[in-house]
Amino acid sequence: MDGWAMVGWTQGEHPEMIRRPDVAMVIYSLGGGGAERAVANLAGAMASRGLVVDLVLCRAEGPYLEEIPDSVQVVDCNANSSIQWRSCLSRYLREHGPQAALATMEGAGVVTLWARRSAGAPTRVVVCSQNTLSRHSAAAVGLKERHLLRWFVRWFYRGADGIVAISQGVADDLARTGWLSREAIQVIHNPVVTEKSLALASEPVDYPWLEADETETLVSAGRLTPQKDFPTLLRAFERVTRNRKVRLAILGEGEDRPELESLAKELEIQDKVFFPGFVKNPHAVYSRADLFVLSSAWEGLGNVLVEAMASGCPVLSTDCPHGPAEILARGRYGPLVPVGDVGALAEGMVSVLDSPPSEESLRARAMDFHVDRITDAYLTALGLVEQGGRGV
Repeated sequence: MDGWAMVGWTQGEHPEMIRRPDVAMVIYSLGGGGAERAVANLAGAMASRGLVVDLVLCRAEGPYLEEIPDSVQVVDCNANSSIQWRSCLSRYLREHGPQAALATMEGAGVVTLWARRSAGAPTRVVVCSQNTLSRHSAAAVGLKERHLLRWFVRWFYRGADGIVAISQGVADDLARTGWLSREAIQVIHNPVVTEKSLALASEPVDYPWLEADETETLVSAGRLTPQKDFPTLLRAFERVTRNRKVRLAILGEGEDRPELESLAKELEIQDKVFFPGFVKNPHAVYSRADLFVLSSAWEGLGNVLVEAMASGCPVLSTDCPHGPAEILARGRYGPLVPVGDVGALAEGMVSVLDSPPSEESLRARAMDFHVDRITDAYLTALGLVEQGGRGV
């Protein structure tokens, strides 16, 4: 791998003939996660304001690729390692010279800052932390990998022109784990709500578990991984089924699917639990559900809570570090229960089903995470707009 593929650009073209981007958005891929969704939303919003936007990916893959507008150039490094990705990014920064770069998630942040140093480029680099670094690095495979990630963050992030975290808790953890000044870290929530997502909530869907009948529909969403603690959700849901006619759909894919399906059978609720995989339009599902449940052991923010609220769906969450309590204003917009507490989660489900909050209050809170508001904040952090302005 000695280059990249880029729509509208031919390898060998003279650098002076290449348009200069206002901002390059850097992330590993556009897989089906909250960080990737946020990047897709932000790229589209910036482009709609007239900025020249490039999306620079280690690998151009993932379901959100098709949501990137034609006005955004997609740069595919097609890299198989961090070294290859750094080499590709270094060449890109040197030849295209974007005014600013936003690198999302720790791996992208480290590689982008490393590439800028190698290229000697003047690009302003802002890094965005999307998850709890201490938990994220602890989940790395092997002691060496855990220490390397933390060391790289500590070493490289000091050279960033700006550091963003998506919640107060993520910012606190990043400062502590990365030995960084807390004052140097700015909190900007993810751009979760868009005009498109609001419109998608009313789109038709065809799922048997969303049939309009007397059965109440509970929904959860996220990668099927230990972080989301779906086993606790299944055990709590089983308790609710004892006295209530309910069903549960868990949207998303991941390595824990076989174990979760086996647990559903063990609990004898397999006929009430559905695993539809990645759902292209979750907003339409949320708008028809009776309750959204987040059972995570930890989060960076908890985008799915905002998505559900924007669709008018009542929500319930664990009080996990670090985002849900911020989104729900310490329980004002939905109950918060202890992490891993099956009984409390089951009681919370019943409580919200019995006395749901008003759709209007949920939708109003969700608008605090609208892409227009968040884009303003990012343009300021990237140096592309004066404080208080709306940018290009």
